[in-house]
Amino acid sequence: MFNAKYSATTNQSTALSCIPISIRVLVCFSVLVFRASAQQVTVTAEELQWFPGIADSNSPMHWRNGQMIVFNSDGMPIRSEGTDVTNLRRVRAVKLDSYLHVPMWIEATHLEPDGTLFAWYHHEVAAGCEGRSLSAPEIGMLVSTDNGISFWDLGIILTSGETPDCTAENGYFAGGNGDFSVLLDEEGKFFYIYYSNYAGPLSAQGIAVARLAYDDRLSPAGNVWKRYGGEWNEPGLGGLSQAVLPAAVSWASPNTDAFWGPALHYNLYLHKYVMLMNRACCEPGWPPEGIYISYADDLANPEGWSPPRQILANVGWYPMALGLGSGETDKRVSQRARLFVGSDSRWGLTFLK
Repeated sequence: MFNAKYSATTNQSTALSCIPISIRVLVCFSVLVFRASAQQVTVTAEELQWFPGIADSNSPMHWRNGQMIVFNSDGMPIRSEGTDVTNLRRVRAVKLDSYLHVPMWIEATHLEPDGTLFAWYHHEVAAGCEGRSLSAPEIGMLVSTDNGISFWDLGIILTSGETPDCTAENGYFAGGNGDFSVLLDEEGKFFYIYYSNYAGPLSAQGIAVARLAYDDRLSPAGNVWKRYGGEWNEPGLGGLSQAVLPAAVSWASPNTDAFWGPALHYNLYLHKYVMLMNRACCEPGWPPEGIYISYADDLANPEGWSPPRQILANVGWYPMALGLGSGETDKRVSQRARLFVGSDSRWGLTFLK
């Protein structure tokens, strides 16, 4: 095991560390040390762990009857089950009652005490740009009564209110809402959907937020409201977005500079919400400039997130923390966690007060 270690703490500095992935290959990343409000996180290089499926998105998980269930997605969700993340077996594609919204990436889940499982998915729709393969993602919701083996589609719940921009040069999207995370607040009142907005004016692009009342979870379409102008007043379907963490350079530009792809958890050790996210900068092709972290006391106060700080550079897309304590998941994490980036984890996280 390679024990290079760095912490996001006090005086900012930069160094270079390399993880030996094979005899001939090294993965190198910048080591940043900085003050992040009252919290800090230490990142350590660890032995490789991986999910059974390719993960081109967040990979939500839950525990049921002593088994960990994980969903990986690369256009179609894959379900795996096992005693822990290193022993995931019984890998299979999920069954859907309707394939209208395929390709589909399951990016968030919530398990009810009675075993009902809710899931949220990213769906990509062709943007209608002649001669270009750009799409405009949407967000939908599913429900399962057999522990995620099969799902009923509850429909699309979040779409952009902006016309697709067929001149966009990011290489993938002409607009839309997608690449998101969903977390139920600690009071159990609202599901908060922190999503990537790729459309509209610069102040709207970046990471935005909407919410769904817990009581509306079985009829979510039309009951999701986006945060805009300090109020939850824009409809999820076609409403305007306002970024919590706005882009510095538009997604329509070839040199996009923006945060995207948030992954949320409630940290049981810090008693705070934690957001991990990607940053694309500053060349064409959506380059993964780094993985960033931010902290907040209240999901309902999106303006309260601390300034994002880099914890890894140039390592890929879709960072997500997996708690190591009993019953912990991607949604509830204590002091120690594994950091997954896409399908793989080569790092550990330790949160400090």
